[in-house]
Amino acid sequence: MRPVERGPAPRTYAKYGDAIEDLEARLDIYCSYCERRLPTSLAVEHVVPKDLSPRLETEWTNFLLGCTNCNSVKGAKPVDVSDFLWPDRDNTFLAFTYVKGGFVSLADNLSETQKVQAQALLDLVELQRHKAPGWGNPAPRDKRWQQRDEVWAAAERSLELLEKLGGVDEAVEQILIAAKGYGFFSIWMTIFNDYPDVKKGLIQRFIGTASTCFDPDGNPLNRLGGNI
Repeated sequence: MRPVERGPAPRTYAKYGDAIEDLEARLDIYCSYCERRLPTSLAVEHVVPKDLSPRLETEWTNFLLGCTNCNSVKGAKPVDVSDFLWPDRDNTFLAFTYVKGGFVSLADNLSETQKVQAQALLDLVELQRHKAPGWGNPAPRDKRWQQRDEVWAAAERSLELLEKLGGVDEAVEQILIAAKGYGFFSIWMTIFNDYPDVKKGLIQRFIGTASTCFDPDGNPLNRLGGNI
């Protein structure tokens, strides 16, 4: 899951919906949880549900961007922030593993506390829902797993092209353009793990990615002040 940096509040808001354009300018047009690219249907997502904490309804630090699936599944479930990992507070890229087929799992090297917090976030937005047996059956219109699978295949084809052309700058540029268009930052970072130039480009091109969560070669680092 892409770690993000929303920065300081650009202004105060009379209504939380007024923040959508500022959030998209800071974080780009991707769901903060599932990473889908959605140019027109993202919503202001409240980390702590507004129904449970009205004082945070228009608070910038309580905003992320959510797609219809992540937002509706999360709903007004009770949230104690310290019980979860969060893309705006932690390096969530270190917390999860993305693999072929559209699956998301916990990373292997998490501490026991991190495992509990990471799984709590996955459960909060039901990001592991998948058609495969034993993974929880998603709602008919929940295509997050399927889209991850499709983008994984596109990223693999892009990797084949890069290796065929010998890593030329033109191929890298086309990969970055494709990644921006498809979304799913973490899948592209996973597929191109052995290509620092591509990883650095992805971090730069996906506006709002927390660059301090990565070293100069694009390898993930623990987030300063975060749980991971």
